[in-house]
Amino acid sequence: MSSSTTAPGSSALTEAGPLSLCEREPHVPADRLVAEMVPPPRFDSVRFSTYIPDPNQPSQTEAVTVLEGFAAGLGGAHASGAGRRGFLGFGRAKAPKTPAGPRGVYLDGGYGVGKTHLLASLWHATPAEPSRKAFGTFVELTNLVGALGFQQTVRTLSEHRLLCIDEFELDDPGDTVLVSTLLGKLVEAGVALAATSNTLPGKLGEGRFAAADFLREIQGLSAHFRALRIDGEDYRHRGLPEAPAPFTDEQVTKAAYATEGASLDDFPHLLEHLAKVHPSRYGALTDDLRAVCLTDVRPVPDQSTALRLVVLADRLYDREVPVLASGLPFDKLFSEEMLNGGYRKKYFRAISRLTALARDAKGLVGS
Repeated sequence: MSSSTTAPGSSALTEAGPLSLCEREPHVPADRLVAEMVPPPRFDSVRFSTYIPDPNQPSQTEAVTVLEGFAAGLGGAHASGAGRRGFLGFGRAKAPKTPAGPRGVYLDGGYGVGKTHLLASLWHATPAEPSRKAFGTFVELTNLVGALGFQQTVRTLSEHRLLCIDEFELDDPGDTVLVSTLLGKLVEAGVALAATSNTLPGKLGEGRFAAADFLREIQGLSAHFRALRIDGEDYRHRGLPEAPAPFTDEQVTKAAYATEGASLDDFPHLLEHLAKVHPSRYGALTDDLRAVCLTDVRPVPDQSTALRLVVLADRLYDREVPVLASGLPFDKLFSEEMLNGGYRKKYFRAISRLTALARDAKGLVGS
């Protein structure tokens, strides 16, 4: 896609007009799914040094210290090479000296406290080639198993030094068993693990922490994980202005035509289109987009649609694609029943992320 010399929000119109997500039906080969298991673009440049701990939350500073040591301990030969050392990796006299303790970490905290930032920083800090480290969400990992098959996924990931899993889905028992079995095989191959998770249904009101639930759900693997609790408030709301009010259809349409690489879609039609595209392809759906423009945003009609929208919001947030919209504000997307139900943490996360992207999109509209 050619670059544009037209600044976002200018009155000049792009020659070709905006793109449309509803016209895209990407097909993603399995090898791309493996190659793309790296931190998303939003987290390309994050490091432990760029994580700003809240001075009122000492657990955040402690987490950085522990994870830096964990990453340093993953140096040296892969555990499956030249005489297997076992999962803890400390049994051979010639093995590099590493800190004693589990070779798995679980980052335990509410949404918006920087768990993904820390997880991506761990990936970047681990001394191994990118092809020997994998980073993905729980959904992306299950999609990989679906694309490659279980045994091929085990063979592919067993050669890795580290596997990072963001947003481990505790609310999906079937997939939890599948991924736990996969992790057990990777443990045997000497792969180090790191994870974050959501909360189980019915647990959000009891506190935003899920370590006990996570360790129970992965059953026999729990002894291999050290849980790091990270307290704090959602950083996306920390000292930031309120989300901008929705714009008019005319403003959104004009901005879409004036911004090279922007898409323009009617929100209800986009929700219908998402049902035709597997969520594993939502990342490809957003390829090369510089902005997403939506008209007529209205409440999501049902839970299946809502969960698909959550995945799209995650992919847009990962890729830092601003979202300009007309209609209702994003905090009105989900019904009270949804926000009080078992998937409510996902919906709160989607609202938080779409709100952040809406702030990013304000500059697309000229004064």
